[in-house]
Amino acid sequence: MRRLLGVALSLLLVLTAAPAATAGERGGDRPLPGYTIVNPPLAPATVGGKPTKVLQGVHSHSAYIIEVPPRWNGRLTLWAHGYRGDGDVLTVDTPPYGLRQRWLDEGYAWAASSYYRNDYDVRAGVTTTRELASLFARKVQRPEKVFLAGVSMGGHVIARSLEQYPGFYAGALPMCGVLGDHELFDYFLSYHLVAQALTGIRAYPLPPDYSTDVVPRIRQALAGHEDQFRAIAINLSGGDRPGSEAAYAYWEDFLFGLVTSSDAPSLAENPLQIATNLKTHYRPNGPVNVDRTVHRARPANPVARATPGLTQIPAVRGLPSAPVVSLHGIGDMFVPFSMEQDYRDDVARSGRTHLVVQRAIRTVDHCEFSPAEVGAAWSDLTAWVDRGTRPSGDDVRRTGDPRFGCRFSDRLATGGTRALFPAC
Repeated sequence: MRRLLGVALSLLLVLTAAPAATAGERGGDRPLPGYTIVNPPLAPATVGGKPTKVLQGVHSHSAYIIEVPPRWNGRLTLWAHGYRGDGDVLTVDTPPYGLRQRWLDEGYAWAASSYYRNDYDVRAGVTTTRELASLFARKVQRPEKVFLAGVSMGGHVIARSLEQYPGFYAGALPMCGVLGDHELFDYFLSYHLVAQALTGIRAYPLPPDYSTDVVPRIRQALAGHEDQFRAIAINLSGGDRPGSEAAYAYWEDFLFGLVTSSDAPSLAENPLQIATNLKTHYRPNGPVNVDRTVHRARPANPVARATPGLTQIPAVRGLPSAPVVSLHGIGDMFVPFSMEQDYRDDVARSGRTHLVVQRAIRTVDHCEFSPAEVGAAWSDLTAWVDRGTRPSGDDVRRTGDPRFGCRFSDRLATGGTRALFPAC
């Protein structure tokens, strides 16, 4: 995935003679050393026969896009993008799933930031997204309400933003989000440590040749333990649920390629330094007693794991300060469905379940949603904010129901991984 991303961005650099963004704000703001910004001109959309107003530039070391409809309703939605890999090119997303045109047609302005760096840096997303709202107020007008929407790592950005700036955001739509914060990296770590425990091939801390030499040997030795490993992986990712075996087959190879040895000191470059499995119980625990034989790893950076501060990979305490409607594919094992369960538990401990609605979608690929699924969630979120009527959702712990994920899945959507599930 990183190689493909690098090729795509290289082509973009070749095709773009010069970035549309120029250093103009805050005394000549530019990307941080080592980064290049690519922000080609975005053609205005059309709303009611009239063009929108598009603003682009560089602010807080980040590229940005702002788009305002001809008849603006005074509201702004900020888009939080997902993980971009470790490349040195900063780019800006336009909102997918038909959201860009939907927002503009409804009178909403939207804005998006590249963040000031890549890697897994949630702090960069939280701060630059908030600063973009301030920039919007200076360049356009102070919005009456500000919403958040985003995907994947952007969900982590959203969850922490609601806690970092309580009262600032009116509502949020995280999708396929890392709402379980550190637990994502615990999950990645467990995937490998369980495989090591089942095969007897011990390799932790991970050696430099882990992905090239050790992982192929583990994969070969797993043949006699595949049933137990599959069941443990499914339980770690959210429990047995419709389509779970097909989801495991879809993600198995990818997950083995995710974890590599790294001695980078930065959390954003080396997230595994906060990962642990000290309190993880593995099920099923037979025929191999994994709970007893697995290597128990303490966080290599316990201070970063424990701090409540806004780090590159910050904790999410379950303290949303505005209504949240989240979407998650039940077969997603990259950012696993268990992230929703972790967030539910955190929010319940904080006594704020009344602010969170979660919806399970019958897809396997990461962030695989139809415009209808996303549009319905957005409409329900804004109606909740405006009229105070909390919409319906799913109980993300009731995954064993054979109809789990049917209620909010788009039955007219085809293609992708939807055929991996029995018909609703």
